[in-house]
Amino acid sequence: MRASGAVSTRQKWADLVRQHEQSGAAVKDFCRERRVSEPSFYSWRKRLSTSEPVRFALVDPGNPVANVRAASSLELILVSGDRLRIPAGTDATTLRTVLNVLRERA
Repeated sequence: MRASGAVSTRQKWADLVRQHEQSGAAVKDFCRERRVSEPSFYSWRKRLSTSEPVRFALVDPGNPVANVRAASSLELILVSGDRLRIPAGTDATTLRTVLNVLRERA
């Protein structure tokens, strides 16, 4: 019987702490309006904040190799509006050749 009372007390304080956060009111005013003691409010707020389980979001990176390549590629937007995408791993000689051709056209 006592366990259910503890759960309802915990839930009561969790609700009060949540209502306070949403209200934007000062703790002193909030507690006076709800007729609860400030020290109890602070004690329960601390207790509830430390007892919540840590939650993580599952992130699906898809194809990690493709994501790394996409993130490390380079895209040049030319004055003409054309886009030149240079994938990661492009050798320096090829890149120099392409840039020289573009400079000659300009």
